[in-house]
Amino acid sequence: MIPGANLLAFLVAGTILIVIPGPGVLFVIGRALSSGRRAALLSVLGHSLGVLAMLVLVAAGLGAVVAASAIALTVVKLAGAVYLIYLGVQAIRERRSLREAWESRAEPAQGVRLLRQAFLVGVSNPKAIIFFSAVLPQFVSPSAGRVPLQILILGLIFVAIALVSDSTWALAAGLARDWFGRSPKRLENLGAAGGVMIIGLGATVAVSGTSG
Repeated sequence: MIPGANLLAFLVAGTILIVIPGPGVLFVIGRALSSGRRAALLSVLGHSLGVLAMLVLVAAGLGAVVAASAIALTVVKLAGAVYLIYLGVQAIRERRSLREAWESRAEPAQGVRLLRQAFLVGVSNPKAIIFFSAVLPQFVSPSAGRVPLQILILGLIFVAIALVSDSTWALAAGLARDWFGRSPKRLENLGAAGGVMIIGLGATVAVSGTSG
């Protein structure tokens, strides 16, 4: 059982980290602006699943390897950065489809693809990797029971908080997109802006050590 003091301290630290926009939040906002609320919420779900997969790896001990190896962390970070830039370029190239979709009021059937893309962003999120492998273990008490289980429980709490926070960001950004959607041309420009945001996020992740 995780000590109450450790749990409270973890909730405070985790919430602060989540509230500060990182790769996950900026990716979701970019998705909301370029593709709407549905795409953003699917991206929230996919990103959370990716972060959850990373949590399982950390709990199994692989996080220690990544934390101890600068090369391993750099490879994961750069892979995520390149993928984000790719998604941003795609959003810019497909900006006209946003205008067409808005005018037809038809939601594109992209659920699986959106989930897959967001999952890859989540599993390569350097902020989550650093937090799970270096920060989270500080709130574990070896005398309180199995350490991997404690890490898993704390990580699940972190993912749950992030899911709520990211969904709020997605809905807020989606409302802003609806306002822009009153003008088809503005919506097209907004799609391009969302793509630029995702590209900028990718570039930030590439040069940043811990946040992006």
